[in-house]
Amino acid sequence: MVDPADIVLVNASEVLTLGGDSGAPGAGTPRSGPQLDELGVIHNGSLAIKDGCLVDIGPSKEVDKRYVTDALERIDVSGKVVMPGFVDPHTHAVFGGSRVEEFELRLKGKSYLDILKEGGGILDTVRATRRLSIEDLMSASEQHLDNMLLHGTTTVEVKSGYGLSLDEELKILEAIRRLDERHPLDIVPTFLGAHAVPEEFIGKHDGHAQYVEEVLAMLPVVKERGRARFCDVFCDEGAFSLEDSKKILGEAKSLGFDIKLHACEFKDLGGAFLAVKLGAVSVDHLDHVSKDGIKALAEGKVMGVLLPGVPFFLGQKNVVQAGRMVEMGLPIALGTDFNPGSCPTISMQMIISLACMEMGLTPAQAICAATINAAHALGLGWETGSLELGKRADVIVLDIPSYKHLPYQFGINHVDIVIKAGKIVVEDKRIVST
Repeated sequence: MVDPADIVLVNASEVLTLGGDSGAPGAGTPRSGPQLDELGVIHNGSLAIKDGCLVDIGPSKEVDKRYVTDALERIDVSGKVVMPGFVDPHTHAVFGGSRVEEFELRLKGKSYLDILKEGGGILDTVRATRRLSIEDLMSASEQHLDNMLLHGTTTVEVKSGYGLSLDEELKILEAIRRLDERHPLDIVPTFLGAHAVPEEFIGKHDGHAQYVEEVLAMLPVVKERGRARFCDVFCDEGAFSLEDSKKILGEAKSLGFDIKLHACEFKDLGGAFLAVKLGAVSVDHLDHVSKDGIKALAEGKVMGVLLPGVPFFLGQKNVVQAGRMVEMGLPIALGTDFNPGSCPTISMQMIISLACMEMGLTPAQAICAATINAAHALGLGWETGSLELGKRADVIVLDIPSYKHLPYQFGINHVDIVIKAGKIVVEDKRIVST
């Protein structure tokens, strides 16, 4: 018999631990190759939570007898799956407006890049975001975070990038900071000043180069105010060149930012090799990355974050070489890329389904990529993304009998309970006041 825990979940059909390789702070490695299929399943399992952390996990017959069950909150989850909360390592969740009109234009045949060149796309969201006060921006964005939580996401990365000036980028980053303080989700902030060239620079002589210098001038201010952990650049056709990206990310790294990179979404400009050279934590998208680029990322131990919702929503054939990435030993993660233009879904469950149906990942690989590997893509593998003793209790309960039903029954929210840092924040598919 041991001291009562705060919460015990008992009799789960399956507990997915994803355990074994997280390590202490600064240690542990993301999964790659055959490891991606290892979920650490405990059939008829239970777990115990105390003081925000996992303190016991194992077969129900062993865990149950170690606790005075009438002295703690005991929840019977018979017939359900218990697993780590989803970690979404790539979103643009703080923005104003929507791009529903653009959606219709694309249905009629206009491409994403054509709309951007005509002043729409990202620039349309920039105009809408600039019009909002910080309070209105937070109010709009908090609804997105609530929906993420209801769908089982417990940690999320959020980028700036819809301000494209120092004051507006700082406004977005301040909104992210305040939301992190008051919302149950853990939010990891990323500075993405190099998301697009703002319209006030377009048409100017050397306007693109001038804006690159503007971003370089933003970096020390953002760093001094402690507003972002990562710096990201959109390195692709219609956005920023390899040389632009090298200049911005090199300066960011010298200032102490961790590095991320949007690359190879529309065209391979060599972003994978730049990411390895700079020691990036991740490269995201990778739709058109070369075989040599995959090899370089795998050898450089740079995470590949795949975003299957983007080609799906843009009506494009998914050409991501996920199978080759796994075979070549590249650690992969999954994210929503939630944004108003190219992927307006907050559901990591839907992303897991798309990863299986459109990229050919197995259910186990996709779940691994959406939990422990996604945590590593944010440098948080040592504290979340798996169910291991001593780690933060970020736990979700799915109303399905086996994890294989998660991608199979797509388009449905299977989450019944969400426990964040040891507190129940969603119960019976409703947010609980904390």
